[in-house]
Amino acid sequence: MNRGDLTINIKGELMDFAVPKVMAIINVTPDSFFSGSRTSTSDDIRRRVATVREEGADILDIGGYSSRPGAAEVSPEEEYSRLARGMEVIRREWEDAVVSIDTFRSSVARRCIEEWGAAIINDISGGTLDPEMWEMAGSLKPVYVLMHMRGNPTTMQTMTDYDDVTAEVITDLSRKCYELRGLGVNDIIIDPGFGFAKTTDQNFRLLNELGEFCKMGMPVLAGVSRKSMIWKTLGITPEDSLSGTIALDAIALDRGADMIRVHDVKAAVETVKLCLKLRTDS
Repeated sequence: MNRGDLTINIKGELMDFAVPKVMAIINVTPDSFFSGSRTSTSDDIRRRVATVREEGADILDIGGYSSRPGAAEVSPEEEYSRLARGMEVIRREWEDAVVSIDTFRSSVARRCIEEWGAAIINDISGGTLDPEMWEMAGSLKPVYVLMHMRGNPTTMQTMTDYDDVTAEVITDLSRKCYELRGLGVNDIIIDPGFGFAKTTDQNFRLLNELGEFCKMGMPVLAGVSRKSMIWKTLGITPEDSLSGTIALDAIALDRGADMIRVHDVKAAVETVKLCLKLRTDS
């Protein structure tokens, strides 16, 4: 399939993937695993959004609940309060921005769609942590990022037993896509869930076999930015993982990724341009 033929409907306008898209991480949290991504005040958020917009981000992915192992529990009220602070800044200054809400809670997602015009729901749990998420998505029709995860952020790293990680993740996502379409969710982006209930070796196998996910006929998102598969392998820290992120993003794009979710937008946009040049000239 020509990836440029893939489209998603974002509030009545089609986004295609002839050029892979860059999703910028905006963390309105005090405890995200990469300290450089944290924003807390309205001024912090404004500066972060201004920077990633100038650098070429296509989508702003805003999160108010850290999913790193061991992160503190956050109530739905606090999560929404954080997200609303970010959305208020974005909508005041960048009304046209395409915004994704990184949440597994249907109540939080609903409010962000209805009150702030969020266009995408990025659900790390793939609907497993809130049974009402899929019906809400079918009703309000956001784009839905379906990610693979087992358990929850506290338990997921104890649930990495696979016979064939790629085949099992694809089977799980395929089943969920069938159910989602039955509920009226038509615009789905697939995310293999790097780092979520996966060992380092399993993450690298998923990356190497990312082309298998592309055969599902939906846009594929790869989110490896500064994750432990990089810094554990290299014996460094998330803060030192930019070059490793660029390398793995390039591999993901080469394997067919339609979107990369990143902390470092300038580097990601440049990576996309170089990979696209290689693709079109080969």
